[in-house]
Amino acid sequence: MADLAPIVIFIYRRPAHLRKTLDSLARCVGFERSKIIVFGDGPKTPADRDAVAATRRMAETLLGSHAEYHFHDSNAGLANSIIGGVSLITRRFGSAIVLEDDLELSPSFIDYMNAALNRYALEERVFQVSGQLFATPQFAARDTALFLPFTTSWGWGTWHRAWQRFDPAAHGWQQLQRDRALRKRFNLDGGYDFSTMLERQMAGLGDSWAIRWYWSVFRNDGMVCFPPVSLVRNTGMDGSGTHGRGLLRRFKTEERPPPTLRIELPDQISVQQQDFNFVKQAMWQHNGGHMGSIIDSLRRRLFLLTGKHM
Repeated sequence: MADLAPIVIFIYRRPAHLRKTLDSLARCVGFERSKIIVFGDGPKTPADRDAVAATRRMAETLLGSHAEYHFHDSNAGLANSIIGGVSLITRRFGSAIVLEDDLELSPSFIDYMNAALNRYALEERVFQVSGQLFATPQFAARDTALFLPFTTSWGWGTWHRAWQRFDPAAHGWQQLQRDRALRKRFNLDGGYDFSTMLERQMAGLGDSWAIRWYWSVFRNDGMVCFPPVSLVRNTGMDGSGTHGRGLLRRFKTEERPPPTLRIELPDQISVQQQDFNFVKQAMWQHNGGHMGSIIDSLRRRLFLLTGKHM
C-alpha cells in the first residue's frame, strides 16, 4: 500500500446511499490494495440512532476487516468530523483520498487520484486533487487533466503539507464584503456565490468545512488538479442528506461516471484561461443560469439586511 493513499470515508445515517458508494468503490482498480478508513459521526438526535446504526452495519458488512473504523458516540457535525478526520489521517499517512457516503465512483477513480497525488506531492501550489468536475461540453473527448483555482468536495484528495494550511477561522474573510473585485474572483466571475456561503458560515449559519478550505486555497493562490470528465457522481442531492439542495440548482450530475478512462497528467502546473472560462460557464449553467444569478443576488441582499437566508 506504500504508493496508494488511504481512502477515508465519512458516513452518517444513509445506509442505502452508502451501499452504492461502497459497491462502486469495490469496482475501482486498486481497491484491494488500498487502506480504507471509515469515520462515523454520532447521532444528532435520538431519532437518528437507528439510521446511524444501520449505516455502520452496512459499512462493516461490505468492508469487513478490510477497513479501520472510527465510530463516535456524540455528534460533532459534518464539518468538524471531516476537519478532524482529514487532519488525523494526513498526519499519519502524508496524504488521503476523501469520500462521503453519497458518491458513485468510476472504476478509474482510485488510479487517477493516486497518480495525481504521487505526481504533484511536492508541488507547493497544488493543494488538492479532485475526482469530480461539473460537466463541461468542451472536454467531452479530452483525456488530459487540468488545473483550476478552486476546490470541490465530492471525491477529492490532499496532502499533509497542503492541509496544514487549512484555516478553519478563515482569517481575512471580511475582505470579501469590502472588495468587489475580490468577491467577483472568489465567485468565479459569477459562476457560483461562494462569498455569501463563506459569510453565512462565519456568521454561524452554516456547517461547511468546504467553503473554508476553498478560502484557504484561494488566499494561498493554490490550484487543484481536475479530471476532464467527472469520475464521481453525487447521488445524495435527493433531499435525504443533512444539507439540502438549493432552488434551481442543477449540480446533481445525471451522467454515470465513465467505466474506464486513462487520464494524462500535465507537466505544466498552471491555469489555462480558456479551460477556466469553459468551466466557469458550465458552473454558471449548472447554477441555474440567469435565474440562478438573480436568486443568488436576492439571497445575498436578504442575508446582508437581516442575517437570514432564503
